[in-house]
Order: sequence, then structure tokens, then C-alpha cells
Amino acid sequence: MPANKKARRTKSSKQRLDKKSPRKVRPSSLGKPYHKAVKDTETFAAALSSQMRAHGDCEYSLFQVVVRPGEKYTDDSIRNWATGKTTPRWVTSFELLHRIERLYGLPQNYFRNKIFPESALRRAVESVNASQQHVLRWHLPDDFDTRRTDEQQEILSWAHSNVLAGSTEYGKYLGAATQKRYSIRFPAICDPRARKPLIARYQFNAGGDDEGIKGDIGGSSLVEAPPKLAAEIMELVKFKTATIALPGFRRYYAWSDYSAALRVRHFGLIFGAFIASPRSSVGGLGLPLSGLTLALLIFPTFWDWYLSWRERRRGFLTIFERHIMQEMMSLTRRETGWIRQHPELVEKLRPVTGFITQQDILRSRSNWPNACDVAYNYFKERSREIRQVMRHHRDTFEPIMAVLKSDSPVAEYRKITDEIVRYMPNEALDPLGAAEVTRSYLMLRLAMHLGLRQRNLRELLLCVRGGQPRSTFELETKECGEIRWSKRDNGWEVYIPALAFKNSRSSFFQKGPFRVLLPDLEDLYAIINGYVQRQRAVLLQGHSDPGTFFVRTVKSDKKSPAYDMASFYAAWRLTIQRYGIYNPYTGRGAIEGLLPHGPHNVRDVLATHVLKHTGSYELAGFAVHDTPEVVRRHYCRFLPEEKTALAAKVLNKVWQTR
Repeated sequence: MPANKKARRTKSSKQRLDKKSPRKVRPSSLGKPYHKAVKDTETFAAALSSQMRAHGDCEYSLFQVVVRPGEKYTDDSIRNWATGKTTPRWVTSFELLHRIERLYGLPQNYFRNKIFPESALRRAVESVNASQQHVLRWHLPDDFDTRRTDEQQEILSWAHSNVLAGSTEYGKYLGAATQKRYSIRFPAICDPRARKPLIARYQFNAGGDDEGIKGDIGGSSLVEAPPKLAAEIMELVKFKTATIALPGFRRYYAWSDYSAALRVRHFGLIFGAFIASPRSSVGGLGLPLSGLTLALLIFPTFWDWYLSWRERRRGFLTIFERHIMQEMMSLTRRETGWIRQHPELVEKLRPVTGFITQQDILRSRSNWPNACDVAYNYFKERSREIRQVMRHHRDTFEPIMAVLKSDSPVAEYRKITDEIVRYMPNEALDPLGAAEVTRSYLMLRLAMHLGLRQRNLRELLLCVRGGQPRSTFELETKECGEIRWSKRDNGWEVYIPALAFKNSRSSFFQKGPFRVLLPDLEDLYAIINGYVQRQRAVLLQGHSDPGTFFVRTVKSDKKSPAYDMASFYAAWRLTIQRYGIYNPYTGRGAIEGLLPHGPHNVRDVLATHVLKHTGSYELAGFAVHDTPEVVRRHYCRFLPEEKTALAAKVLNKVWQTR
């Protein structure tokens, strides 16, 4: 055969295998009717294989027809489905199945009905929203369809009360409150490091009204802040986050990027209440968007309304309202308050019936410092009053009370990791499932060994074994830590500069870094090595690597592979829902009485464990990298009888020595 002809044939073959080449639709596959002669097999894998054979398709030919240019599917998906190796689980996967159904002339949802046959179990799963369906399906027993109706209702009632959202009293309140969302967002304000908008992630939902926002805004709609208010917030954030005070201004203290994001959300909630219609479900004040300005916040009449509104909405006042009063004190403080140093804000004020008159505006314009003094004294007095009557709107220990009551809370909590290992998928058969479960396992293991806050844990960077570790200066600049291999200690270590911690000025750090050598217990190093070398890549699926140790399962380019606060919390909560909560109907789950919770509760478990075994608040503080006073106020559940029992162990030794 001539060399040039062989080369052309080889090149043509490569072009056919190139996934970026244009896909040619086979005319024989289009418009073919549903093959009624094909045996309507029971399983999804068998049904897909039968339809492919009937239409003369293989995995690759079918892939070439149904996948569009630019999409990140692989022909492995169809092969794995047809062989029963995996089952479709994502929305994008079901979209691919819909295309195959249309191509073969099959009824709509033909394949989906094979995966989820019509049954009582399917109806129960589809009765909850998409984010809860996978969890509910996990907790329903395999014989759910054969059980009596009253037993099915009993199981569903248990799942809704103990597994799904709203298990605690605060969760039930939050679930009801979030149905009446309200807020505005400030998209022009960005985190200087992440370059992402710091927005108030609460939707505004108001009734149709000429006094407030017109129309009933629901779903995922958000109200944009008017330009002048957004500009004021931007100037405030710039002032509070600058390294040193801006020229011509004085400042008492600065905000971190995360404090700035929190304050922006707070302002979004406050002004969202102001613009919500009085006749909406929110019951807001009904101010027009054009009238919003930070200058409104120096008038006590608005705050009297807002505090009363908050009390009606929640039933009582909480520490949130006190924090707002304290923040407003800082903005109106003499010499250093941002609002006090911007008297031009008064020019943006307009009269509001029942709250401020034209005379009030003229009085403030003629003596702005005095107006700020009046506001400062008001905030100071209200802060003192709120402190006397405020109540805790949630018990942070409630979801993990079953763990904290144990004599060894850490040993009790460790049962969750044992349960994860028990249901670890086979990596050869289900690489993605194994990678996701391994990630969940490492989340809990590292949190229990390190006692880190959520942000420090999810932003932990990865230096692969043999790589060059990042310098302390680089980590301080990024304000995060790193997990890396220590040649000196021959093990995986976690190194975090003190500047990356929320309480970096605490006496615990004394400006020194946080460094912990992870113990190689229960094959921890082998699991980390497998995750780093193989499974992270499976989760990323060819997308850009954000450099963090924990990465999300990437399904599209629309979301970053790195976790944010909400997604990391959701991933942790899902792990607890699946493996942590004991289900009496299936026997799955590790701890009876446990409720869904987030990663921050691990710090409560560690501190309480140390305190129960030593009685020392100082040692408990070492476990969560904080001071004894902070541990005493926030992190420990140590009842009087437990204190007495610990002291009795020491005293009883006297009687045991004779």
C-alpha cells in the first residue's frame, strides 16, 4: 500500500475518533418508530442495550449523534449505563436520555421510568424537592412498596422529622421564614481576592403595591440596589477594608473581607425590610427604591419600626439586633464614624410620612454632628436594652445532643466515619461514587483531627507529595492554609498561618502558625494518597483545578470546582443525613437521635470531649484553637452533674486506696 494512502487512511481514522470533529447524524436513526417488537425489559441497562441493538447502534455511534459540540460528555457514560456499571444520577444525564428517547421515537421518560418504576416509593420521593430526593430515597427501606399504608406514612413522618430540613425548632422557624424572603443585593461590591460579588443571598418577596416594589417577586428573583445606595455601600466597604485609613478620614477598626461580606448582607436585609410592601407577606415599610440612603439610618424612628418588625417576625429579639446596634454605633461614633464623616449624605434625604419631616432634614443639615450624636446615644441605649431581653433563637447543641451526652463524644462521633467506610463503593465499578464518599470521609476525619472552622477547612490548599510547599508569605496573602507532605516527619501535615484564622489575634496563637502532623491511623495516609492521586481528578472531570484539597463534583463550567460556604455546608449536611443519622427502619446510620448539622458542630464535640475527660477549659481551648473564656461561652456543654462526677473520680480514689 502506498505510504501517502496509508497516511491519509490513518488521518481519517483519527478524525473519526476526535471528539471535537463535527458530528454527523445517521439518517437511519432519525424518525424510527418505537420498536414495540423489542422486549420491554425490566432493568434500565437491559432496556438501553436492547434499544441500541435494535437500531444498530454501539456506544460510540450513539454518542456521536446525541452529544452536541462543546459538551463535556464522554462515551464512557453510555457504555457504563448499557453495561449496568453506573446509573444516571444528574440532571445533565437525564437530558442525554431524553435525546436518546427522541432519537429512537420512545415515549417520554421511558428510560427514567425504568430507573424509577411507578410505585409508592417513587411517589414519596417525588413529593419532596430535588435537593432532598436523594436523601429520602436513601432512608426508605427496600421493601417500602410492600408495607402497609400506615407503615409507609410512619416511615415518611420519621424521615421528615429527623432527616430532612427543619428537624430542630430553629430549623422549622427558618423553613417558614425563608418562604417570605426579602433583601436587596449589591453586585458592584467584590471580594478583592475572589473577585466575586458580595451579595445578600436572600430574595426579596413583596406584594403588589404602589408604596413599595410593584409586583409579587418570587422564585430566584433579586432586587438590585439603586445606584446611589450601591455607591454608598461601596465607599463604606472601601473605607473599612483599606489597609490603613484613607486620606482625610479616621478609622477606629477595619473589616476583613469576610466581615465586609457579612455587613453587606446585613444592610441588604435592613433595606429589604424597608422596601417590602406593607401588604405583602413580609409586611415591610414600603419605601421606594429611589429613597434609600445610609443617611436614613441616623433617624431613631426607622429603627423603632425595624426592631418592632423583627420582634413580630421572630417572636423576640436576639443577639443579631444587638450586633446591628453596635455596628451603627461605630458608624456614628465621634471622629471615626463613617456616616459622621460624610455630612453630604443629608442632601439625599427626602421626607417620609410618619418617620422624617422636612424640618428634620433641615435640622440635620444645619448640624450634622449633633444628629449623629443623637443617633449614637440612641444605638447605645437600645443595645443595652436588647442585651437585657434578648433570647437565643437556637440551641447550637441540639442537633448533636446525642453525641455530647456520651461519656466519650469523639468516640461516638467517630462512628459516622466507620459507617462511611461500611458503604464505600467499589472504586473499580463506580469511580465517581467512590471519590465522593472518600471526600466525605476525609472531611470528617480532618475536621476531627484539626478542629478547624469551616472556612479554614474548605479553603485548605493542596501541595502534592514531591511538590514545592507554598511559603508562609504566600499563604498569609491568600489567608488560607495548606496540606502537604512533610519530608522531615515523613507524614502529611497541615500548616496554616495565624493570619488565616478568624481569631488570629487570640492569645492562643501568639502570632505563631498552626501546624499539625496528621496521625496515620486507620489507613488515613493511604486514603489521602488515593484521593490526591486519583479521585480528585475524577471529581474535577477535566475541569480547571482550583488548588484546594476539597473539590466539588464538577458537572458543568457554570460553577467553580472550589467549595463556597453554602456548598460546603450542604456537602457536610448530606454526609450526616446519609451516614450519621440512625434509621430504625433500615438499620443504616451511626448515631440514634442525631440530627442534620454543619461542620462547625465538630468543634463542640472536640471541646466537650476534652472537658469531660480533663475538666480543663484551657485544654478544651487547645482543641479548638481558642481561649478558655470563648470555650466556656460557646463550645462546651458541661452540666453541673458532669462537673460533680468528674470531681468525684478524684475524690473517690481516696476510698479505693485502702
